[in-house]
Amino acid sequence: MQNNYDIIIIGGGAAGILAAGRASEKGAQVLLIEKMRSVGRKMLISGKGRCNITNDSYASNHMKQAHPKPKFLKKAYKNFFKDDIMAILDAQGLKYKTERGNRVFPESNKSKDVLDAYSRWALNKNVELLTNTKVIKLITDDNKCIGVEYDRGARKTTVYAKAVILATGGKSYPLTGSTGDGYALAKAVGHKIVTPRPALVPVETKGNLAPRLMGLSLKNTTASLWIDDKKVDEEFGEMLFTHFGLTGPIILTLSRQIVIALANEKKVELKLDMKPALDEQKLDKRLIKDLNENGKKYIENIFKLWMPSKLVKPLMELCNIDSSKLGNQINGDSRKKIRFALKELKFEVIGHRPFSEAIITQGGINTDDIDSKTMESKLIKGLYFAGEVMDVDANTGGYNFQIAYSTAVLAVDSALNNNEN
Repeated sequence: MQNNYDIIIIGGGAAGILAAGRASEKGAQVLLIEKMRSVGRKMLISGKGRCNITNDSYASNHMKQAHPKPKFLKKAYKNFFKDDIMAILDAQGLKYKTERGNRVFPESNKSKDVLDAYSRWALNKNVELLTNTKVIKLITDDNKCIGVEYDRGARKTTVYAKAVILATGGKSYPLTGSTGDGYALAKAVGHKIVTPRPALVPVETKGNLAPRLMGLSLKNTTASLWIDDKKVDEEFGEMLFTHFGLTGPIILTLSRQIVIALANEKKVELKLDMKPALDEQKLDKRLIKDLNENGKKYIENIFKLWMPSKLVKPLMELCNIDSSKLGNQINGDSRKKIRFALKELKFEVIGHRPFSEAIITQGGINTDDIDSKTMESKLIKGLYFAGEVMDVDANTGGYNFQIAYSTAVLAVDSALNNNEN
């Protein structure tokens, strides 16, 4: 093993692997350090084991999905974007498909195939890989990062490089190795950390309504988010009831704001509109029509015309409607309650699931101290950042992987450009 490299990359996730591949492609001598026994562990479990490779939409849409400062990613996307990642996978023979919402998945539906393709491309003769190895310190001299100190159990070793890329990820899914190590390394050399919190995470609700509906999935539903009695956002799509509360794409997207609001001890509510295509008036006409046409049927059976059967009993209780009543016995006041239950089914949010269930981390190394045109630290020359370790994250749909790829490649290109100069 040598002692001097062109680039040392800390972290073998999506960002680290892409950085290694790009650097070796350009002829650089690379050391990739991963603390787990193998690389890409989070990639293997992403997308429920299918790996949502990227999102096949314009950069403007990717920017719209990113938080908290989308413009930070502009140069990274301009330098390396979805078509570039597809070209790498094409060259490795990986077949992929585009699903609803422009989400790109491997045709095999196996994340291992994606990781294998990246590994074939990236982990070649120019890349030395150290696994089961933890970086414990960034070595600096005169405000320049010149290497790292790592621990392999037996002894501590120092290795040097012209540039170091920190790509250690966030704190989500810690069993894959994401335990926030990069924050401490960056903080030790002067970087500020925005409090890391879970994002794209299921939420916990008050009461027993959600647990009673556990396993029920709703499609074509609008979830609106209310913070301190003010509507702040809404999402349309799919969601799922669980034993603790709510999850599914639209809930995960809203969860970023929910987590922050709860941390600030604000009142948080989610209201579900299960009939978003019908306004109050049209819905009332529909209810009247169904009640008239089924006047001699029990109301419980009529309820099944309006909602999944699992919802019937809980919502009848909520509306205080006796199941022995017939359709022609339902008055205007009861109809109003039914409309309200269908259009504004309210859940008080009292918590969120832990990092172990979060898809991504919000917060991280403050991007104010990172040059968005190069991904280089503004405080320490020769130190670069890539991926989730930074305070940048995005909604579900393949956008977070693209952030990892694009920032990693920009970091490498900038580092090698600096090395030449």
